[in-house]
Amino acid sequence: MSSTNSEERSSKPGDCSVTFADVERAARGLEGIAHRTPVMTSRTADARADARLFFKCENLQRGGAFKFRGAYNAIATLSDEQRRRGVIAYSSGNHAQAVALAGRLQGAAATIVMPKDAPGAKVAATREYGGEIVFYDRYTESREEICAALARERGLTTIPPYDHPQVIAGQGTAALELLRSIGELDVLLVSLGGGGLLAGSALAAKALSPRCRVIGVEPEAANDGQQSFRAGHVIRIPVPRSIADGALTTYLGGHNFPIIRALVEDIVTVSDQMLVDAMRLFAERMKIVVEPTGCLGAAAALSQRHHRPGERVGVLISGGNIDLPRYGELLRDGTGA
Repeated sequence: MSSTNSEERSSKPGDCSVTFADVERAARGLEGIAHRTPVMTSRTADARADARLFFKCENLQRGGAFKFRGAYNAIATLSDEQRRRGVIAYSSGNHAQAVALAGRLQGAAATIVMPKDAPGAKVAATREYGGEIVFYDRYTESREEICAALARERGLTTIPPYDHPQVIAGQGTAALELLRSIGELDVLLVSLGGGGLLAGSALAAKALSPRCRVIGVEPEAANDGQQSFRAGHVIRIPVPRSIADGALTTYLGGHNFPIIRALVEDIVTVSDQMLVDAMRLFAERMKIVVEPTGCLGAAAALSQRHHRPGERVGVLISGGNIDLPRYGELLRDGTGA
């Protein structure tokens, strides 16, 4: 069970740059554009978790991940001139696809800075959505510096993957839909990379289900968020290695952290093998493809460590973009650990 006492935290909701009203505004703007993704249940998953689980399937969102919500919302707030000049983003894949697709829908050409080792399926989809890709080495180069230089050179507007008020508001619409669909929850488990989804989800949960305990879930090897949460300030870590490629950030965003400190109950971690076990459950019992990062919340739920028996637990499945050969390899052999 989570042990962090929210009353001990120094940050207050008033410190935050985004509010639930922003999430509601984003939801209105995304109506009829973003998919209203289904909420799935599974008796097998419930039995393994000893809880009632509600899975919000953002793996079935446009672009294959929740990232479309934030990218579209952010681009929608730009001026006509900014959209004419184009946008730029940096991403390991899901935000890349989201910005390319959202930009195409709104008449903004998109340039994407992606790591050379990004999954091939994510690279291919980004190109198919019309994105121009600039590759970099995630272990020796700074994607932020490359992106900033290109933005200055070409006059582009940067759409960050998580540290942006309109991105946070857009991401929060997934949790808003979940709660308005199934009612109040005892716990909400959310994948955590840079913090956009977690921050937006916390805003929605605290407005619509005030007693809900919102918990962020990271890979064990990429626990910068957990360290920051415990320390009370943002901590940066070296580039981590995990099969959860969408959560390999090295620090939380400045807009996200105050929201997380104020509204999130705890941040926990799961192992890569736990992610594979959750992937297998989704494939075998629920017949859906979920990428490792998308399994973070489910892996935490199946561990039975963060909720009480019988509680109502929401799980945000953040994405389903994975190379099929890699997907088969992980389901067959696990992580090799």
